Amino acid sequence: MTYDVISTGSTGNAVVIDGQILIDCGVPYKKLGVYVKNLLLVLLTHRHSDHFRPATISALHKTRPALRFGCCPWMVDPLLEAGVHPRSIDLFYPGREYRYPRFSVRPEPLRHNVPNCGYHITNAAGERLFYATDTGTLEGIQAKNYDLYLVEANHTKEELQARLAAKQAAGEFSYEWDVAENHLSREQAEDWIYQNIGPKGRYAFLHQHIEKRGTNHAET
Repeated sequence: MTYDVISTGSTGNAVVIDGQILIDCGVPYKKLGVYVKNLLLVLLTHRHSDHFRPATISALHKTRPALRFGCCPWMVDPLLEAGVHPRSIDLFYPGREYRYPRFSVRPEPLRHNVPNCGYHITNAAGERLFYATDTGTLEGIQAKNYDLYLVEANHTKEELQARLAAKQAAGEFSYEWDVAENHLSREQAEDWIYQNIGPKGRYAFLHQHIEKRGTNHAET
């Protein structure tokens, strides 16, 4: 199973799996480049702007009319507002598996400050992937002996505490409590991966934090 990270973080998220599945679409259309022609499915997680860019969704739909858009109920209205025809939308319900000719998909509900999900994906070779970003916890979620894990590691606890202390000392607004509530730390991500990964598994961390002065990242 292959993965190509087009972009990850608060400036935009988009990852291509096996050259066929785009997970999240929070980047300008031109950044999708050569991947567009081979995509079979676009999976959406939640509506925050770094994960869902309506202009790019609209361009994809117009360029590739046969392209499928898969999502849970909370993403249907944003897709319709972006101009996607209802017949191009595959509606998913968390916990159920949905089969396509070359892969299967199972959404996994995640805790965030808006409705959100991750995805379990199995390709034609039987290889399995778990994808999750923008969540405060993976407690209770299992993905034992998968081949690939793409999981958020937004910050370390030490980094977050240092940023919080510095802003409090300067009398500045701090969103760090929201970050801790809604984003996995490196330590949380590592603990969960080590509980699930097998001897042949691989993993990569996504959505690492980049500090921007004067910017509220509550929607990331």
